[in-house]
Amino acid sequence: IQGLSLMGGALPFVAVQTKPGGIVQVTESTEIQVLDEPVKDSEVPMTNVTYEDIGGLTDELLRVREMIELPLKHPELFNRLGIEPPKGVLLYGPPGTGKTLIAKAVANESGAAFYSINGPEIMSKFYGQSEERLREKFEEASQNAPSIIFIDELDSIAPKRDEVQGEVERRVVAQLLTLMDGLSGRGNVIVIAATNREDAVDEALRRPGRFDREIEIGVPDRNGRLEVLQIHTRGMPLEEDFDLEYFANITHGFVGADLSALSREAAMKTLRRMLPDLDLDKPIPPELLENMKVTRDDFLNALKEVEPSALREVMIEIPRIKWEDVGGLEDVKVLLKEMVVQPISNPEMFERMGIEPPRGILLYGPPGTGKTMLAKAVANESQANFISIKGPEVMSKWVGESEKAVRLIFKKAKQAAPSIVFLDEIDSIAPKRGFSHDSGVTQRIVNQLLTSLDGMEALKGVVVIAATNRPDIIDSALLRPGRFDRLVLVPAPDLSSRRKILDVHTARMPLKNVDLDNLAERLEGYVGADIQGLCREAAMIALRENPKAKRVKNEHFEQAITVVRPSSSKEVMDYYNSLQGNLEKGMPRSEKSKYDIYT
Repeated sequence: IQGLSLMGGALPFVAVQTKPGGIVQVTESTEIQVLDEPVKDSEVPMTNVTYEDIGGLTDELLRVREMIELPLKHPELFNRLGIEPPKGVLLYGPPGTGKTLIAKAVANESGAAFYSINGPEIMSKFYGQSEERLREKFEEASQNAPSIIFIDELDSIAPKRDEVQGEVERRVVAQLLTLMDGLSGRGNVIVIAATNREDAVDEALRRPGRFDREIEIGVPDRNGRLEVLQIHTRGMPLEEDFDLEYFANITHGFVGADLSALSREAAMKTLRRMLPDLDLDKPIPPELLENMKVTRDDFLNALKEVEPSALREVMIEIPRIKWEDVGGLEDVKVLLKEMVVQPISNPEMFERMGIEPPRGILLYGPPGTGKTMLAKAVANESQANFISIKGPEVMSKWVGESEKAVRLIFKKAKQAAPSIVFLDEIDSIAPKRGFSHDSGVTQRIVNQLLTSLDGMEALKGVVVIAATNRPDIIDSALLRPGRFDRLVLVPAPDLSSRRKILDVHTARMPLKNVDLDNLAERLEGYVGADIQGLCREAAMIALRENPKAKRVKNEHFEQAITVVRPSSSKEVMDYYNSLQGNLEKGMPRSEKSKYDIYT
C-alpha cells in the first residue's frame, strides 16, 4: 500500500490483517491501526515502485497497464467479452529507458507478486538444470498468483535457435515455449520480458499466444526528460530559480538511467564543493546542511562526465566549432542556416507553412574547402548531436553487415534527435550502382541508404549532410529531391574569404610585420586547409630558426609559401562550376577528362 510522502519518496505500508478476512475495500470510514514495529519482509516478493516513479512514458505505461493490470484486477471484463487476456508482453528498447521499472510498478500497483528471471541465474552447464530452474520459477509464480514473471535480457536466454551453437540455449527456448503455452487463460500469471535486441529473440516466442504484445520503450523526448528530471530531483535541495527545463532541452538522447546518473553526479559535485568546509570528525552543523544547495553549475559540470548510455556504440558529439571559426563561405552559411539550423531550432515555422524541411544536403567541392567544418558548425549552431560516419566504418566483407551498420546509424540518430548524420566522402560508399567491383557491397549500401532516406518521416529531427569531391560518381538516385534535396557547392575561397581564413588561423599567433591583406592576395588557389597548413608551417620555420622565438615574421610566411603549395586552381574551379550546372539540371555525369586536370 502506498502511504505517506517522506523526503521525496513514498513510505510504503503493508496490510497484515483485515476484518473481515479476504479481499476488502478501504474507504474514508475504515479504521486503520498502525503497528509500533515494522513487519518483516514478506516471503512473497513484492516491489515498492509506483507509477509516480516513472516519467516520460505516459503512453507506453497506459498500454502496459491495460494489458497487465486490467486482467489481474478485473478479469470479469475479459470474461464478459469472451476473450483471453494476454499471457506475455515484450518490452524492447535501448538500455536504461525504464523497462524493468515499468514491470515493477505494474506488479506493485496491481498487488501482484513479482518474480525476476535473469540469464546467468537460469543457465547451467549441467543437463536439464536450466529448464528445471525455469519450471520452478513458473510454479512458484502460479502458487502465489496473481503474479508477474519478469524476464530481463530475454535475448540472452532465448536467442534464435538456428543461430546458436549450444544445446542448452535450444532446450531453454523449448522449455520457455512449453511453459508459456501452459499458462492458464485467466490472466493470474503474466510474463513480461525485456530486451535491447528484439530481432535476436526466437521467432516462436513472438507469436500471439505467447508474447502477444510488443511495446517499444524508446528514448524520452524533451517533455519526457523534464518529467524524469523532476522525479529524480524532487527530494533534492535545488537553488532558487533552478531551471530544469533548460537541462531537459539540452540532454538529447539521454534515457531515464542517464538522467538519474546526471542528478546523482550533480549532487556529488555539490558535496565535493562543500567538503573543504566540513570537519568529518565532528557533527555537521545544521546551518551548513541548510545552506547546501545543488546549483546549475553542478549540473553543467556533471553533464561533462555523464554521456547518453544508449548512444555509446556510435560516436556522438556536439561540436564546438562556431560559424566564426569557418572563414568566408558566407553564401553557403546562409543556405545552411535556412536548410538545417532553422528547421531544427524552429520546426514550428515549417509546420505553420505546411512544408517539409530538407531531408538531406550534399556539400561538394575541392578538398580542404571546409565541408566538414561547415557540417560541425551547423550542428553546434542548432545544438544538435553530430554523428560522423566514414566509408571504412560501414564497409564489411560479410553479407548484410554493411547494411546493418547503416540501419544502426539511422536508428541511433533517431534516438539522439535532433541530430545531424554526416557522411564524409559519400562517393566511397555510394557510387553509381553497376560500376563497382566489390561483390555488390556498395550496391547494397546504396539501397539501404535510399530506404533510410525515404523513411525519414519517422526520423523527425534528423538531417543528413554528406560531403564529396566527386558528386559526378554518386548514384543518381540519391541526388533527386526527397533524398538529398539540396546540392551545395563549397568553392575555393575568394580574396575576402582568404583574408577571413587568415584571421581565424593567426588569431592566437604572435605576428610581427605581417601584411595579411597582401598575403591574402598572393594566396590565389589556396583553400582553407592549405592556408591553415601555411600558417602552421610559418610558425614552425620561426621555431626552427630560434627555438626561443616569440614572433612569426613576414619572412617566415615567405618561406612557407615556397613549401605549402595550393591544392586548387582555376581549371579545378571551372570543372566544379560546370558540374554545378549539370547537377542543377538534374543530369549528373562523369567528366573524367576534366577531372584529370585536378587529380
